[in-house]
This record gives sequence, C-alpha cells and structure tokens, in this order.
Amino acid sequence: MPLPANGAPWPPPHMAETYRHMRRDDMWYRGDPDELMRAHERGEHRPQLRGDSRRRRFGRRDDVSYPSKREKRLHVPLAGDIASTSADLLFGDMPAIRCATAATQDRLDTILDEARIQHMLLSAAEQSAAISGVYLRATWDRDTVPDRPIPDVVQADHAVPTFRWGMLRSVIFWRNLPGDGSQTVHRHLELHEPGRILHALYEGTPDNLGRAVPLTEHADTAALVPSLGPDGVSIDTGIQRLTAVYVPNMLPSRLHRGSPMGRSDYAAPIYDLFGALDDTWTSWLRDLDLARARLVVPEAYLQNMGPGNGAAFDDDRRVYAGLKIPPTEGNAAGITLAQFAIRVAEHSATADSIVRQAARSAGYSARSFGLATTGAAVTATEVDSEDQRTKTTTKKKAGYWRYGLADFCEVLLDLDRAQFNRAVVVERPTVTFQPVAESPLSKATTLEMLTRAQAASTEFKVRLRSPELDDAEVKAEVVRILDETGQAAPDPGGTFPM
Repeated sequence: MPLPANGAPWPPPHMAETYRHMRRDDMWYRGDPDELMRAHERGEHRPQLRGDSRRRRFGRRDDVSYPSKREKRLHVPLAGDIASTSADLLFGDMPAIRCATAATQDRLDTILDEARIQHMLLSAAEQSAAISGVYLRATWDRDTVPDRPIPDVVQADHAVPTFRWGMLRSVIFWRNLPGDGSQTVHRHLELHEPGRILHALYEGTPDNLGRAVPLTEHADTAALVPSLGPDGVSIDTGIQRLTAVYVPNMLPSRLHRGSPMGRSDYAAPIYDLFGALDDTWTSWLRDLDLARARLVVPEAYLQNMGPGNGAAFDDDRRVYAGLKIPPTEGNAAGITLAQFAIRVAEHSATADSIVRQAARSAGYSARSFGLATTGAAVTATEVDSEDQRTKTTTKKKAGYWRYGLADFCEVLLDLDRAQFNRAVVVERPTVTFQPVAESPLSKATTLEMLTRAQAASTEFKVRLRSPELDDAEVKAEVVRILDETGQAAPDPGGTFPM
C-alpha cells in the first residue's frame, strides 16, 4: 500500500463510516455530558425527538417560558464501566507468556517487564472494548530507550489498515500535529509494511490531506530525519515481519459482515439503553429537587420589594406584624408546608433493570457490575451459573488476544535481534490466560467430588486448584500432600516385616 497522493480526502472515504461508528462509541466511552449534549443538538447520534420537537435527554432545549431555567442532566458512565470491566477480566492477572528456549524467555521477560507491559495491555484492552479493536506497534528510539525495542499502542480510529485473507498486510498510522491555530493541519503518516516503515508529513485542511512537505517542516517529525534511509522517507526494520499487530475486540462486525475489523462492546447496540439510564437517573434527581420542602404563605406575609420588583418572603425572619385572625380559623391564614414523595424504589428498580439488560447485551452478567440476581441467598453453583456469560465472553476475547500477543512478542524479539544485536533465538511464545476466577466453595466442591470418584490424580487436582503454579511448585505440593496424608509410596530399599 503506497502513501496517499497529494490532495486526497482525509480520512479516506472507505474508512469514513467505520470512523463515524468509532466516534459514536468513543463519545459514550468518554462520557462528557457537554459533548453528548452538543452531539444531540446537532442531530447526531440518533437524537430522540418529542412531539413538540424538543429533544429529550442531553439535547433538550431550554424551556420557552423560562429561558434561564435549564434542567439538570445526570450522566451515568456505564459505557466506561463496561470497557473497564472487560480489561480487568482479561489483564487483571497477567497471562503467562512462555518461550521454549531459556535465554529467549529471559530476554523477553526483560523487555516486557521494563516496558510495564501489564499496564499497557490494561489500557489497550479497555480502549479496544470501547472502539472495536486496537493496534500493537513495535518501535525503537535509542535516545529514549537505548537497549531494547519499545512496545506501543495505537488507537483503531487513527489507523488505515489493509487486510488480505483476514490478515493484516500493511497499515498507516496517522496523527494530527500541533499547529499555530490556523486552518492549516499538519498530519504525520507512518506506513508499516513488511521490512520497512515509511514516514511522510502532509500540510492540508481538516478534510483534505493536502500536499507532502519535508519532515523538517515540523518539530515533531524533524527528529526522524537522521534515521531515514537514502530515499529520505523509509526506515529499514531489518526484519521481514510487519511491525504492527491488530487485535479485534470481538468478531464478527455486525455492521460490516465479513470485515476483519472488530466490533465494540456497545455495538449490540445498547446506545438507547445508555440514554435510558441517564433519563432514569435524571428523573430521580428531579424528584429530589421537587421534594425539597417549600412553604406556602399568605400574601400578608410577603414583603413588598418596591415598584416593579414584586414581593418576597424572608424565611429567616423571626417576628411578623400581628394579624387579625379569629382563633377558631386555625391555619386558614397560616404557613403551609409542601413536600412531595421521592420515588426511590421505582427509580432504583428501573435503573437496575436497564443495567442488567445493557450488561447482558454487551456479553456480561449483572454480577460483574455489582448487581445480585435477587435478595434471596444463592448457592455457589448458582453464582457460577449466573457468571457463566461473563466467563464465556472473557474466554472469547482472550482467544483474540492470545494470537495477537504471541505475534507481537515474536516481532519484539526479532526487532531486538536486528536492531540491538541480541544473540537470542527468535521464537513465537505461547500465551496462556488465567481462567476467570471461580468461587473457592465451588472449586472445593469439584475437588471433593473428583476425590470421591477417584477420577483424578493428586497432580491434576493441584493444578486445578492453583493454575498459577509452575511444574516445580506443583511437584513439590504433590509430595507434601502425599506425605501429610500418608499416601506416599514406601521406600523400595527399606526393610519390610516377613
């Protein structure tokens, strides 16, 4: 894939619809109420209209009779919670990345540990869940990190990929560079192909790429010039692999069937549920506002504020002028307290139902978001059954990440050999994700039933109980268990009674 020609529209037309969906997902993920309100007022992102043409939710207009009175809107960041929960389930415990060669394993561990890879993967997985996928990029910068390649993350809405047979063949990463405040936009394009990386700087407008200019014309790209080859635009990576890997959040894409691009967790779609949850909490907040105690007082209690200024009631005043009220009339001219009820149970039940449906549509159980099924006590088996949806979704996502991480680690090792002269065997590691946590009671029940049925060895039960142990730790634990329970085999060299 060549770099784009001068004057090309940007983003590329074939990516316009994909980027539009990503912007909508990103808007809900960020959860900025002002941005949500502006988007609805512009008519974007499926605005909800009432019969009087006033938009609901974040797009509602000011009341005609009272222009200064604007209803308080409350946004619940459920979209962010879904993305964060997805990342925590995947990389809350770092997956095991294992190479067959000890020296290769040691070097890979050093690269990943120094790069704080778990932090990077948690961030990447959360953003992937929100906007459908993420790119892992391998690069190097000897001025910053002099002795190893650098793993990096690039967002899917700043990439133009080329796939062949469902596999990534090349990709353009792009970014808008800081400008001087004018309409001129400088874009840095970085084309990754097998064996090389091409860099280009374009000067254009918000919707047009413009013309290619020398990299030295912007401070952010000028530092790349010394590392470029004789052609002045490319860098030889020294490896035949592509230095970028795409990891989809989930397949298939429901909007673009057959596309290798992933789909967002919100693409069920559940945008209307996000809006309905905001409506529910806004209504709840309105009840709190309306339920504030208010006083209804006789006109005689009001103080004249002067011509044209009306009258007011001072609720801190202690003494009022005497009123000629017959004692038999009671509160006929007294102060009346007005206070409305707050519909707590109705709003709470509605909000919980919306969250349950949104979680189910996104592929998770309600318990993953702190919602129990009922108020009654449940058994460990019932809890595991309820969490099965979350476990299934996490396993599916782990499958995409397992292949992507293995490819990416192999690229890092290959780049480490080519650019930093590391004499290590380059191999593709195996990636094993930790199973979704099972309740201790459920796990103990399973082990007890296996023991009663004599259907599993002690080693198998130890591995089932503690999957994080390595082979040496498992063998040591087995020996301790057999010794403590008296099941260890007797010493063949010992003396036995006749």
